Amino acid sequence: MSLLTRETPERPPVNKWVVALSIAFGSLMATIDSSIVNVALPVIRGELGATIQEMTWVSTAYMVAMVLVMPLTGFLGSFFGQKRIYLASLVLFVVGSALCGTASSLPALVFFRVLQGLGGGALQPTQQAILRQTFPPREQGMAMAMFAMVVMIGPAIGPVLGGLITDNYSWPWIFYINLPVGVLGIYLTLRNVHEPEDVRVANRARAEVQRKNLDWAGIALMTVGVAALQFFFEEGAGEDWFQSRTIVITAFVAAVAIAAFVIRELTAKAPVVDLRLFKEPTFAAGTIVGAIMFAMLMGSMFLLPVFTQEVLRFSATTSGIMLLPRTLAMMVASPIVGRLYNRVPPAAIVATGVVLFVIGSWDLSHITLATGTTTLIVPLAITGVGFACLFVPLTTAALTHIERHRLTDAAGLNAFFRQIGGSIGLAIAGTVFGSSIISGLAPALVNAGVPAEIANQIPQHVSQGEVTSVGGNLGGDLVSRLPEAVRPVIEPLLPAIINGVHEAFSTAIANAMWFGVAAGFAAALIIIVLLPELPLRQHVGEAADAQGEAADAGEADVPAQIPAFD
Repeated sequence: MSLLTRETPERPPVNKWVVALSIAFGSLMATIDSSIVNVALPVIRGELGATIQEMTWVSTAYMVAMVLVMPLTGFLGSFFGQKRIYLASLVLFVVGSALCGTASSLPALVFFRVLQGLGGGALQPTQQAILRQTFPPREQGMAMAMFAMVVMIGPAIGPVLGGLITDNYSWPWIFYINLPVGVLGIYLTLRNVHEPEDVRVANRARAEVQRKNLDWAGIALMTVGVAALQFFFEEGAGEDWFQSRTIVITAFVAAVAIAAFVIRELTAKAPVVDLRLFKEPTFAAGTIVGAIMFAMLMGSMFLLPVFTQEVLRFSATTSGIMLLPRTLAMMVASPIVGRLYNRVPPAAIVATGVVLFVIGSWDLSHITLATGTTTLIVPLAITGVGFACLFVPLTTAALTHIERHRLTDAAGLNAFFRQIGGSIGLAIAGTVFGSSIISGLAPALVNAGVPAEIANQIPQHVSQGEVTSVGGNLGGDLVSRLPEAVRPVIEPLLPAIINGVHEAFSTAIANAMWFGVAAGFAAALIIIVLLPELPLRQHVGEAADAQGEAADAGEADVPAQIPAFD
């Protein structure tokens, strides 16, 4: 009897749902922290004495670090093991969170956010790979439904949680809250998660090849290219895109480095990122559509809180609570879609998701100053169900034909493209919104009763950022920026000017919502052209199918058929 077969009975089986719960904490914290900080930035800025522009680095540093790690997850997992990488990432994330709460200066906070992002980057793809290896083939839809709930709900509840903590406690607690959750996640992972032996053996063989042909050039090119690309998307809108020399240089560096990286990875003997996975059409199509889906999600998640806080004058907490219908719809719909996955053609579920999202986005594109909270409930719920119908089948189908030992590579690329898609969605939504509000300001002022000769001059004296901050002392800010000679004429018109700015603001939000409609049609086109019809029952490669069926039948006496994470 081999060593493998002697050791197997000594490890008691762990329920798959216990495994799923154990690894959910890390990804949930990582996704929440991508948005929880945003609502606390004004308070942090005041305490640390930083400018608004400097404070953007608190979010940008985290996102750049997280995106850098995602494609490397498979490479790191083969060297050190999936479980070790997940635990090390979780520990680094928790330590980074603790340090963020103690930061007394902006440079320190940005550095600690980098540590936090480096830890958070591997959590999502590793969780996705472990879930795929844990659940039997017939339950892959349910596994990805749980993953969907974690990945999509985290960014949605982040602002609510951040607002509650900031309003009732102090900003360091938005980081300290991660500590008990992270420690619990570490304990449960140590206790309940075990790496499948077949995956471990395959990764050891791969690691031996990589050690002899370590792809340092690929790592360097990826680090430069991805960091420049993420910076381009994060900071481009604020710098007026190619009007800024910094953005032009960043775009050039990103393009050259990524092109060189792709060439390097396709020719390297042991590439650090396995881009050959895109030869599999289902993975390629599912990953691309998933990126478009996250672009739609993050674009709308940026715009609606801006509308509710700046026009409807809600607090950050109230704004987040008002947007919960979409989150609740996702939570309810995801497990239902997971169960339907093996009974209904996946293409039909995805098509339903596209249609629902387009309908919801079209409804949201009619936002006006008269729009109230109850008006938003239905379209938010519709888009929430639509996202569940998109995310669950796409993440399940994308990894369908990937071998078990390559799942971490595929999940890392899948997560990376989702994150880049979200950054693109934010950039497009922000650009459309900003250009719309500036171009529509003068007509809106005229409609509000401001004389045309004055209305046409106001946009020339205020920036996009000043106009979009419609709350607070908007009237005083506008007057202070106008020539002193015209101020006596302007002051009696301030109520009409503020109404006009509000109208331009809501119109710009509505215009930007059309991006969701256009993205939905683009996703539908890619699905029709690239995503082949999939069988009702999905498998994670032929090897996974055999192992899953053997596990179900109790045939675990062959080493290659040991069930993954029983």
